[in-house]
Amino acid sequence: MRAAGLNWQGLMEQLQGALPYAEVTDQSLAYFKYPKRTVSVNLPVRMDDGQVRVFRGYRTVHSTARGPSMGGVRFKAGVGAHECEVLAAIMTLKAAVADLPLGGAKGGVDVDPETLSPHELQGLTRRYTSELVELIGPGEDVLAPDVGTGQQVMAWILDAYAENTGETQGGVVVGKPMSLGGSYGSKDARGRSAALVAARVLEQGGVPLHRSRAAVYGFGDVGRKAAQTLADQGALVVAVSDQHGAAYASGGLDLGALSAWREQSGSVEGFGTAITPDELLGLDVDVLLLAYDYGTVNAGNAHAVRARYVVEATNRAVLPEAERFLAEQGVTVLPDLVASIGGLVVNYLEWVQDASNFFWTEEEIEAAIDVRVNAAVDSVTDFMGRRQVGMRTAAYAIALNRLHSATVMRGVYP
Repeated sequence: MRAAGLNWQGLMEQLQGALPYAEVTDQSLAYFKYPKRTVSVNLPVRMDDGQVRVFRGYRTVHSTARGPSMGGVRFKAGVGAHECEVLAAIMTLKAAVADLPLGGAKGGVDVDPETLSPHELQGLTRRYTSELVELIGPGEDVLAPDVGTGQQVMAWILDAYAENTGETQGGVVVGKPMSLGGSYGSKDARGRSAALVAARVLEQGGVPLHRSRAAVYGFGDVGRKAAQTLADQGALVVAVSDQHGAAYASGGLDLGALSAWREQSGSVEGFGTAITPDELLGLDVDVLLLAYDYGTVNAGNAHAVRARYVVEATNRAVLPEAERFLAEQGVTVLPDLVASIGGLVVNYLEWVQDASNFFWTEEEIEAAIDVRVNAAVDSVTDFMGRRQVGMRTAAYAIALNRLHSATVMRGVYP
């Protein structure tokens, strides 16, 4: 399940396609074409064997026109500055589509976290935080979980920031444990909202989700919750995959038993009928939900996709060249700017709660997420109907309009 590469040019080409439908100037677009800053840092860490190993880390802030930047930190082998820059730009667009007072950011460390002991992982996290401490903060740049990181890494970042600055600022990170100022819904929001967005768009297209067949590529936190939410809406989840293999059942998988199997064995492999992740991509289903990483569907495998709807539950899961091919085949892609905004919304709500030191109940958080996600979906589908464009073009145009408005109002300094 190796992801294909990102491409800044592909993102710019898609944005150019949205320009005829957006009210922007060349000047305001110029701000979007260049990240505010990208920093790279060398991270020496003493390993358990006593040797010092130097890792390479990155952090890109793409835009702060609409507010402080927010974006994930990924610990992933091969991550580089270009990857962070493209994903940070997508976060800027996503925040604008959701109409949140935030800009986009992304960071990472070139490492496979599975190769590190807990002690080594903590040392690397604290060193990364210490190198960036003057550039991050609740009013500047807010860090979030991403590929290879989670609540524990966020807790270490929070503590390292406090040790370096002398004050505890809960809002410097989101996706934290509840005991450290985290929020309800943090782990489930992206998967749950992706499934609900799919249900809403399918219903608007006259395709009821009930008894529809769905496949989920990537059965981590996002994919697991998305699969369960699809099933709760009446869909038959016939296949799921993880990095080790895939499980299939023509009549629908027993997701409760599958989750228990994966908890015990460490993989979905061996449950139900064995297929490969590549075979999952080619299943004849109504909904193919992508919850792994960018580039899952690319020019090399787009021809195999037979789903009617492809849902990007993670950023850039369908690369531009693949999306062009899918459109020609009549496949509808629900883009990340709409389908995966639930995670950003709950991160925003956590940041607001930390700033006010007032926390909402789980029911209130879920309701607030639903309101904002539904509003974003409705604004995009309304734009699609009025301008007769696809969903990604509509989302890009809405985002560019909101970024343009903020840029013009702020002006140029000095």
